[in-house]
Amino acid sequence: MSRPHVVIVGAGFAGYRAARTLARLTRDRADVTLLNPTDYFLYLPLLPQVAAGILEARRVTVSLPGTLHGVRMVLGEADHVDLDGRTVHYSDPEGGIGTLAYDRLVLCVGSVNKLLPVPGVAEHAHGFRGLPEALYLRDHVTRQVELAAGEDDPKACAARCTFVVVGAGYTGTEVAAQMQMLTDRLARRHPLCAGLRPRWILLDVAPRVLPEMDERLSRTADRVLRARGVDVRMGTSVKEATHDGVLLTDGEFVASRTLVWCVGVRPDPLVEAVGQPLERGRLIVDPYLQVPGRPEVFSCGDAAAVPDLEKPGSFTPMTAQHAWRQGRVAGENVAASLGLGRRRRPYRHRDLGFAVDLGGIQAAANPFGIPLSGPAAGAVTRGYHLAALPGNRVRVAADWLLDAVLPRQGVQLGLVRSWSVPLDTASPELARVPGGHERAGEPKRPDGPERAGAAEAAAGAGQGEAAAQDAGRGDHPAPGPVKRTDAPDHPAPGPVKRTDAPDHPAPGPVKRTDPPDPAAE
Repeated sequence: MSRPHVVIVGAGFAGYRAARTLARLTRDRADVTLLNPTDYFLYLPLLPQVAAGILEARRVTVSLPGTLHGVRMVLGEADHVDLDGRTVHYSDPEGGIGTLAYDRLVLCVGSVNKLLPVPGVAEHAHGFRGLPEALYLRDHVTRQVELAAGEDDPKACAARCTFVVVGAGYTGTEVAAQMQMLTDRLARRHPLCAGLRPRWILLDVAPRVLPEMDERLSRTADRVLRARGVDVRMGTSVKEATHDGVLLTDGEFVASRTLVWCVGVRPDPLVEAVGQPLERGRLIVDPYLQVPGRPEVFSCGDAAAVPDLEKPGSFTPMTAQHAWRQGRVAGENVAASLGLGRRRRPYRHRDLGFAVDLGGIQAAANPFGIPLSGPAAGAVTRGYHLAALPGNRVRVAADWLLDAVLPRQGVQLGLVRSWSVPLDTASPELARVPGGHERAGEPKRPDGPERAGAAEAAAGAGQGEAAAQDAGRGDHPAPGPVKRTDAPDHPAPGPVKRTDAPDHPAPGPVKRTDPPDPAAE
């Protein structure tokens, strides 16, 4: 008799925990397959420290094959889920396609950057959901400070050293806090003209920083940011983004070359394609994390609308803390459905508190409801992250120690280009590559006025794009290694000229389109 086959799609907080739980409970009595675009689990809360140069990129990545023993890993992205046929169709990183049959399916595809219909944002902003985006931001910010140091024009210098972050939630607040300290250090090594210093602006339509958290945490974060010189503007957002800066909703135009989009997340568009009832783009499940009418299908994490049994009538928020706990419950319930574990149980939670790292020794935390700030909060925050990390604890602690006693290295690695980390992508964990394949059945983005001029920008990129691409914050969507003069009708040269997808100026492994999700962060 063949063993039952469990397929887990996605290795974020929920998927990783579900796989680890299933491997422990089934003990080789079931085949567990994990489908994921990368071979690592990304610990997202420490990503701002990667962008700030505190941690090396591999410190926040935990090897899937190295830590999930008894779990088969398949490298690829799910393209389509056939619930009736009980199969998952996927594409591998080199364009091949495959199919996985399952007896139980756990959908943990997570979330992507949330888009809003703001003119110019998709072309000029960058998100902060994956490792490529963090590496790009570090290089871009470093480059802007270095270029500003060589400017004789104070206005051009100020524009390059003005950085705008939209979204004062958990991610945006930490990005502004960590990166402000990085640019101050860079400016000391590269003095700016006219005594200028880097300027960070944090925007949000909410009335306060960290609106989803306790007010005391909000006040602490606001106080620390303002004391460092961060321009915190609540009740304000971006009305339009351009090559030269951003127009704010209060009418002010801010000259800038950097726009970081941290307004929140939306469920992976694959969830909508499953064809089951949704709640603001999230797959509706019961308290046992099963899809109604599909007892063989489970879902958890950001992709699932999980009933909040502590607050009847509402759903649990899209946070890593919930995803991690839901992953364990999903693994236990899947094992129980196969007769291989304990009885199934509903998902219930109790908030343990939150922690926000504000850089240096500053933080804001409320473990078990106890409000903390300053060095005490910093110690609790870092202790929490070390305890929550499923691997690399010694390496992370070593990097923190070295950062405390040695000067930080402010250099560009040049590994990630602007066009390879577009804001509008269903795979922020993957950097686009020239000649990358399209996923089977992927909907194409229709042409529109927001794409006007893209071909002209690409045609003018030339061979100097590698050095100049970030001067305009992602205004070279389709660079190529060679500037052609004999084929003016090919504005986006590259190793392969595609004739079936002219609407993809920056080719890559993924291109999805879906309407913006109005859900809050």
